[in-house]
Amino acid sequence: MNKAVFLDRDGVITKEPPYYAHRIDQLKLIPKSAEAIRLLNKNGFKVIIVSNQSGVARGYYQEKDIETYNMAMKKKLKEKNAHIDAIYYCPHYSEATIEKYKIDCECRKPKPGMLKQAEKDLNLDLKYSFLIGDKMSDIEAGYKAGCKTILVLTGQGNDELKKISEMDIKPNYILRDLYTAVQTINRSNKNKENNKNCKRDDGR
Repeated sequence: MNKAVFLDRDGVITKEPPYYAHRIDQLKLIPKSAEAIRLLNKNGFKVIIVSNQSGVARGYYQEKDIETYNMAMKKKLKEKNAHIDAIYYCPHYSEATIEKYKIDCECRKPKPGMLKQAEKDLNLDLKYSFLIGDKMSDIEAGYKAGCKTILVLTGQGNDELKKISEMDIKPNYILRDLYTAVQTINRSNKNKENNKNCKRDDGR
């Protein structure tokens, strides 16, 4: 089975504009996010984006705009030798203005549907996987899927800190940005590997 790191997109990999991100001219990578993804690739993690895209349901843009934006983002990352293994997005919203997207679905975070679908598609072991997001809805989705969770302070992360004391679910870590989060994951992973290699000296 594979281990994965699930990433929210806007505010974690890319800078979040004041208005819903969907145009290529809005696409800007957060500093060192490509380096972070490259480290995950190097250390054997599947890198999977899970993103709520209710702007579709609200009529702000169409699904083809998401796909164009994601392709442009993947190209930017590839130029820095960083690879995304899969992208999942949820276009639904229970109060949608576009009727066909007016669904109380299982894929919209904080529900874990996108992570569960990725588990099936990519043969993942979620208990050895992580989710990194800038919102508590990300953290809740990761928790419900059985992943370890990291709240980053880029995007909306600083504002989300105010909610933590009121919530039953807490992130496993609160860290500055994606790069710092990946460094922490890699340290944790190395420690586990080292522990596997430890030998007992019982004095015999």
